[in-house]
Amino acid sequence: MVVMEALQKIRPAWITRISNHLAKGEGIRQTFQAQLNEFYDLLIQAVETGNPEWLNTILDQWAHSTTLTDPDDQEITVEPILEQMALLMYEVACENLDNLEALQLLGSVLPVFTYALGYSSQVEIHLQVSQLLDKQERSRISLERLDKSKSDFIAIAAHELKTPLTLIEGYSAMLRDRSKDNNGNSHNSILIKGIENGTQRLRQIVDDMIDVSMIDNQLLDLNYQPIWLNRLLEMIQHEFRETISERHLGFILRPFPGLQEMTFGDEERLYQALRNVISNAIKYTPDGGTISVDGRTLPGFVEIIVADTGIGIDPEDHARIFEKFGGLGESSRHSSGKTKFRGGGPGLGLPITKGILEAHGGAIWVESEYYDEVKCPGSKFHILLPLQKQPPDEKMAKLFRSSVETGELKDPYR
Repeated sequence: MVVMEALQKIRPAWITRISNHLAKGEGIRQTFQAQLNEFYDLLIQAVETGNPEWLNTILDQWAHSTTLTDPDDQEITVEPILEQMALLMYEVACENLDNLEALQLLGSVLPVFTYALGYSSQVEIHLQVSQLLDKQERSRISLERLDKSKSDFIAIAAHELKTPLTLIEGYSAMLRDRSKDNNGNSHNSILIKGIENGTQRLRQIVDDMIDVSMIDNQLLDLNYQPIWLNRLLEMIQHEFRETISERHLGFILRPFPGLQEMTFGDEERLYQALRNVISNAIKYTPDGGTISVDGRTLPGFVEIIVADTGIGIDPEDHARIFEKFGGLGESSRHSSGKTKFRGGGPGLGLPITKGILEAHGGAIWVESEYYDEVKCPGSKFHILLPLQKQPPDEKMAKLFRSSVETGELKDPYR
């Protein structure tokens, strides 16, 4: 009873003191005093019943009001307010009560304030975490929209470029035919050849943009056929034979387990994927360097390793090179040829390769210690491809099943 009387006795002084201390401005102070009176009523109930949960309602309100601010702004919490309340409760009690009354009052209210501090901290942490998760979700949705916009732009740009590109190809072919009919001079032939080379390069870029768009929208259709990896790699080696010779590069295709084993996949797409990786190795290996292809078999998979003695890749860029337009370095330092040292490109080859391999159920990753154009630490690209003894499509599986079971399905080029 003494404690309850003491609480009522110091109430006006405590509310005035705390409102003057925390609230600036007469209008704000009046609003704050109303909240303080509500708090004080609940504090009395908590002390009288011995149940500090009476304060939960107002503590929830205060915690929600402090977490409405942006979490990136300066932190505002209920904790310092409650600490000031407890401190001023001590000062007012000492000024207005005798020592025994002040001691009894503080002994009753301090456990309530301790509970209030713990409870409000938990509520605020929960609200802040929820707010951060909401912000993260909004950021994720925004990034997804941005990525979709980029994909839509690529698809539309590629579609719009195809028509004028076809016209240029058609007219350049007509010019070449007319030049032949008129026994055209070498100067005209050189000009026409330049136009054809440019349109061919642009055609490759447009095709890459279309492939990226198909991969992003999960529209990449695979035509499963029996394939032999050695055949694909030998074809790629033959394609780059002239470039390898001109740049005095070494190209080593080592025999490895699984190289001559038959598997099912989309031959054209896998050729494209392997070609992109090897082309990349050629582009970033200085003249006189070496590109090697090795591998091994794993349970259910074959791993192909394309290693080079090139300029390497910083570890922080290992993931970036597989992103759309993720080309590294300054574009101004790229050479104009696709297979010359540091040959330029839009940065779509490796993302397309990643999409093709993942569509087959495979994967690709890179190993490289660091980037250095002088020391040339090199890079290793690991390509993981499933060994499939039959195509996933049931109709195709029925077509090839007897040949696979009897062992009649062999490399036609061997």
